[in-house]
Amino acid sequence: MKQELTAFIWPALVGVLAAALILDKWVLEPQETGNAPVNGGYRDAVALATPSVVNIYTESRVTERQNPFHSDPFFEKFFGTPPMQQRERRVSSLGSGVIMDAEAGYVITNSHVIAGADEISVRLHDGRAFDAQIVGVDEDADIAVVQIAAEALQQIHPGDSDTLRVGDFVVAIGNPFGLGQTATSGIISALGRSGLNIEDYEDFIQTDASINRGNSGGALVNLRGELVGINTAILAPGGGNIGIGFAIPINMVQLLTRQIIEYGEVRRGRLGVIAQNLTPELAEALGIDTTRGAVIAQVIPDSAADDAGLQEGDVVVAVNEREIVDASSLRNTIGLFRADEEIEVSFLRDGKRQSMRIRIRAIEPVAGQGLKINKRLEGIRLADIDDEDGPQGQRGVRAVEVAQTSLAWSAGLREGDLIISVNKQPIYSLKDVEQAVDENDAMLLLNVVRGNTGLFIVIR
Repeated sequence: MKQELTAFIWPALVGVLAAALILDKWVLEPQETGNAPVNGGYRDAVALATPSVVNIYTESRVTERQNPFHSDPFFEKFFGTPPMQQRERRVSSLGSGVIMDAEAGYVITNSHVIAGADEISVRLHDGRAFDAQIVGVDEDADIAVVQIAAEALQQIHPGDSDTLRVGDFVVAIGNPFGLGQTATSGIISALGRSGLNIEDYEDFIQTDASINRGNSGGALVNLRGELVGINTAILAPGGGNIGIGFAIPINMVQLLTRQIIEYGEVRRGRLGVIAQNLTPELAEALGIDTTRGAVIAQVIPDSAADDAGLQEGDVVVAVNEREIVDASSLRNTIGLFRADEEIEVSFLRDGKRQSMRIRIRAIEPVAGQGLKINKRLEGIRLADIDDEDGPQGQRGVRAVEVAQTSLAWSAGLREGDLIISVNKQPIYSLKDVEQAVDENDAMLLLNVVRGNTGLFIVIR
C-alpha cells in the first residue's frame, strides 16, 4: 500500500512542480494582451514616457481696480464715492507638457495652461528648468506648442489613436497639484466623446486614469509607452477626480501642431454646410437604412460645398474614408484639414452612395459693427459662424465683442452668445440681421443660445 501511494504521489508532485514552473514563467515574463504586455507593462511604459513629460509653470500680471473704502456706506455718506485704485497682482498656474521634437525643443501642452501667461517655465524630468516661448496656439481645440532651448532632450514616441479600443490599458503622466511627475493607470472608458462644450472641436478619449489639476497638457500613453492623447479636462461635479477624464487624441494633435509650427496658428478649411444628426425618423423620411451620418440642413451660398454641388438632404457618411457618425463628427473631421486642401466627401442621396472631391476654403468670418445695423446694437461686434458651429450644427451669428457700456450688455448679451433670431426672424448670417432690424424699432428681441441654454434678450 505504501509503495502504491508513493507511486501515485511522486508523479502528481512532479506535475505540480512543472505546473508551478510554467505558471512562474508566465507571471514573470510579460504576456501579450492585444497590443501591450500586462505584467511589467506599466513599469516599462512609465520608464519610456516619463523623460518626455515636463512640468509647466506660468506667471501672469493682473491689474485690479480697488479701494479700501469702496462700498463702505459710512465713508460714502460723508466723503462721496471713493476713486478706484489700480494694483498689479502676480498670478501663477501649473500644468504639464510633452516633448514632441527633441532637436527643435518643441513641447505640446493645452492652450488653457499658458493662456494669458507673461512668463512660462518648463521643468524637465531631470530637474533642469528653461524659459519657454510660445510658438502658437489653437484655442478651439485647446492645443498649444511652446519651445525651449535645451540639449539632451528625449522626445516621446507617438502612437496611433485610431487603433485604440475601449478597455485598452493606459497611463496618465503629469504634474497634479504641483506635486511633481505622477503616473496613474486606468483604461480607455470611451472614444469619440463630443458635445461636452469643453472645446469648440471635441473628439475626446475618455479614461478613468486619475487626472487632476495640473495634469492638463500631460501625456496619456499606452503600455508601449507611446503617446496616444494629451490630457485636457475632467468631469468633476464636486471639484475632484471621479474617474472621468478626457484627452485629445494624438492623431488630431499631430495634424494641428504641424500647422501651428508652420503658421503659428491653425488655418482650418471650411466646407460650407450646416448639418444635423441623422435620427431614425430622418433616416426613414429620407429613405435610407442607416442612422449614422450627418444630414446637410443648409448649404451656405458661394461656399465650397455649394460650388461642388452638395444639396440639402444629402447625408454625409465619410470624409477621406473616415466614417462620419453625426454632425459633431463632421465638424471635427473637417476641422483637421487646412484651407485649400482637397478632400473626398461620401454621401447618400436618394438612398444611393456617391462621392466627390471638394477643395475646402479658408474660414473667413465676416465681421461687422452693430452700430451700422442699428443704434441699439452699438458697442457689439458680430461675426458669421463657421460650418457646423455648436453641438448640432446651429445657425446664427456670434457676438464676438460686447462692450460693458452698451445697451446690449445691460440687457444681458455676452461675448460668445449665438444669436439665432432677431425680432422672430431666423438668422443665418449678418445680412439676415440687417434685414430683420428696422431703424424705427422701439426694441430688439433676440433669441440667444448660450452653451446648452436658450434665452430671449430684449434691447430697448
